[in-house]
Amino acid sequence: MPTAVWAPKPTQTPAYPAGHKPWTKMADLKSKHTGEANWRELIVDDGRLTGEYVAAAPGTKVAKRLHPDTREWFAVVEGEVRVEIEGQAPFTATRGSLVNIPRQTLYALETTGDKASLRFLVNVAHAKTLFPRETAETPAQAAPAGMSWVPATVSRLAGQYDPFNQPHLNIHDAAAKNDKYAGGRFVRDDKSEMLVLYGHEKNLPPLDPADKGHFHAESAEFWLVFTGQIRYAFEGQQPFVASEGDVVYVPAGTWHATRYTGAEPACRLSITEYVGNALLLEPRR
Repeated sequence: MPTAVWAPKPTQTPAYPAGHKPWTKMADLKSKHTGEANWRELIVDDGRLTGEYVAAAPGTKVAKRLHPDTREWFAVVEGEVRVEIEGQAPFTATRGSLVNIPRQTLYALETTGDKASLRFLVNVAHAKTLFPRETAETPAQAAPAGMSWVPATVSRLAGQYDPFNQPHLNIHDAAAKNDKYAGGRFVRDDKSEMLVLYGHEKNLPPLDPADKGHFHAESAEFWLVFTGQIRYAFEGQQPFVASEGDVVYVPAGTWHATRYTGAEPACRLSITEYVGNALLLEPRR
């Protein structure tokens, strides 16, 4: 129910956390890592959530593992990734695929096909990873800084899915089956939420350059442009148009307006730390 309120709003445009910027272009990342078969690039790490690009050559495997207290999900931007999630039939994720792995659930990945895979991976900041103790040897992966691997036992409940958390979705397949496809929630838990927003500029009202959009009182928001182009207008900055693979970030307390742009369908993944994140809007005149 719409309710008129007084909301605290910073008097100055909020600063970006150290190491963060409004717009990270896919083209710049590829140029930076030219000639590298495998690379990683951390884009978001604001103490709440992390967003990281991971590129992997064909045949690269992610060994079986689990996260004890956090949900991991990723979006496939390029290539093919074979996914094995405990309790689910194995499947192949391709461009436009989203993969959702609940906490306490074993999973393994492998880049298949003849091209490198590129995926955008999201989890809670400082999330821990556990490896099954299937041999007497410690994991091949190095322990986090300041830590060492120790044997332990964990009681867990794996593979909890619900209508807002499904193992796999491909947006291109969904749109092909339904010409009115608009997306929806794909990740929803107590630590984060991700919305798939899919549509066409032709179905929007005319652009209003004066529209500030909204701001969030407590949560930053970031997006992966998953297909097409998205126009962003942020408080204190000139509007810009981001393309597929680009990552865009805005701090809490900052006015921002987003919309599909161009003749082709467009999709953005909206990522916040709160479920049902409140949108604070300018009063209608």
